[in-house]
Amino acid sequence: MINISIDLTKIDKSRIIPGKNGQKYYNLTVDKKMQPDQFGNDHTVYQTPTKDERIAKADKKYLGSGKEFVFNNQQQAPPAQNVAAGQSYTPPSNEAIDDLPF
Repeated sequence: MINISIDLTKIDKSRIIPGKNGQKYYNLTVDKKMQPDQFGNDHTVYQTPTKDERIAKADKKYLGSGKEFVFNNQQQAPPAQNVAAGQSYTPPSNEAIDDLPF
């Protein structure tokens, strides 16, 4: 689970997309940060760029950040700063998990 918080004052209201039956949508992208920030946020949230913005390599419009939470024994890759560039991550085998005392 990733909890995010966005600054609503930064939303470009012209990019709200009307849906069926009066619903309104705003496209966001959540991306993993290279390193957590001073508050432990390890994800960033930005306005999903349009095709033209991607082609022009326009700057992203950052709206907020978030933190990933892992519950119980769910496996997760280590934070990016713990994996050297070019190395792959192999999660622990079930054998390593099966020897837990609970």
